[in-house]
Order: sequence, then C-alpha cells, then structure tokens
Amino acid sequence: MLFVKTPVLIMKLFPELIWHFSRRETHQENQIYLTFDDGPTPDVTPWVLDSLREYDAKGTFFCLGRNVDRYPKIYQQILEEGHAVGNHTYSHLKGSQTNNLEYINDIELAGTNIESKLFRPPYGRFRNSQIREIRKDYQIVMWDVLSQDYDQKINPEKCFSNIEENIRPGSIVVFHDSMKAWDNLYHALPTMLERYSKEYRFLPIPESA
Repeated sequence: MLFVKTPVLIMKLFPELIWHFSRRETHQENQIYLTFDDGPTPDVTPWVLDSLREYDAKGTFFCLGRNVDRYPKIYQQILEEGHAVGNHTYSHLKGSQTNNLEYINDIELAGTNIESKLFRPPYGRFRNSQIREIRKDYQIVMWDVLSQDYDQKINPEKCFSNIEENIRPGSIVVFHDSMKAWDNLYHALPTMLERYSKEYRFLPIPESA
C-alpha cells in the first residue's frame, strides 16, 4: 500500500533516504519539489514542460532508461529547459521482487543514458541490501506527498485534493508523466501551479541533496 502522505514512522525507519526538504532548507522562501516518474512520454512530457514553463517552475524527472532510448529528443528537451533528471531504472523493476544483481544491473543500464546522481525506486519498493548498494552511487529520493495520479479509480479532483491536503514547505510531490496518469495529471498539475505559484517556488532537486 502506498500512502498519499508518507507516515513519519516510515521516514524515521529510513533516514538515509530523502523524503522532503523541510528541515534541510534554510532559505526564507517556501519551496516545493515537483517530481515526475516513468517518462519521457510523447505528448504527456512535452505538455508537462509547457505547463511548468508557463509558471517559471522547475521539476525533477525520474526517467525510465527504456523511454530515454525511445524518445531521446524529449529527454534532451527536459535538460535544455533547466529541469533535473533522475534514474528510475531501465525497465521499471520492483526491487522487492527482483534479485539484487538484476536490479543493480538494470539501474546501471539506465545510467548509461541518464547522467544523474539521483535515483527513485519504481513503486517505492526495494530491499535494504539494494539500498546499501545504490547509495554508493546515488542519492535516493522518495517523497512525502503522492498525488496518486496513476490511480484510474480516483477522479481528477481527488488527485488534486491529495496534494492540497498534505503539501507543506519543502514537500516532494510525485506525479507521473505517463498516459496512465494523463486524465488526473491534466487537471491536478495546472491547478496546483495556479494555486501555489504565488506562495511557493517550484525547484529541481539538486544532486547534492
């Protein structure tokens, strides 16, 4: 089960993972970190980039290696527009159901085209032994607010309320630039940008996090 708001207990159990920036940031301005998983995807990712540009917002795209191979021009557009990227494995493997060697090899394969020290596990699921190995080369970025845009059982208004009810300064918010998430994303992302752009700055996650 994935929680809309990550429980504090889980964060405390895995303090070596990055869940949010509320206690790390010392800047006076409020900041939010929008993240997008599973792309790049034709139509969806370019639309996300257009939406972010309209509000001078930056995000972090946790890309699948196989999609970077398929759509290198979209991946390059992400970089050219000043957004951060991260490794999301090559094949969208669930670490908890994959042996360590296969999982690490899949990450390394994605890393041949994704130049980043940021990593996010698909489904948020992996083993402690995999965490230890991955942390040798990557900062592991999780989240504290999950939009659930991928869940086709919820409507777009619920997707946005998941964010609205849980967001706070320093939050890391998860969206997906995928067709599966499109209906919810199409409503929730611009609504969020419009609602909060005067209150928060939307920044990319730094690799030195």
